[in-house]
Amino acid sequence: MTNEKTCPLCRREMPEGTYNAHHLVPITFKGSETVDLHHICHSKIHHTFTERELQHYYHTVDRLLENEDIQKFVKWVSKKSPNFNDKNKDTKNRKRKRRR
Repeated sequence: MTNEKTCPLCRREMPEGTYNAHHLVPITFKGSETVDLHHICHSKIHHTFTERELQHYYHTVDRLLENEDIQKFVKWVSKKSPNFNDKNKDTKNRKRKRRR
């Protein structure tokens, strides 16, 4: 029997050392509830959304999965090994939001 966790975003197994805690509402806004996600999945969330977006709307896994960029990412990464990690780049939308 395996004790592997499963990433709630991409549904791949999470071997030890491949994941970390994601605050559903950012710490900046006093969020305390966390979920464990693959490093790459966690990174994708923070490269796609601002902290305010995470606070106001994308504060559940179901809501994150509503987003088209996240859906495309999950479709792509779900075919990778559970140990796969890569760097994410900010989406054009996220870059534009940072400039404001």
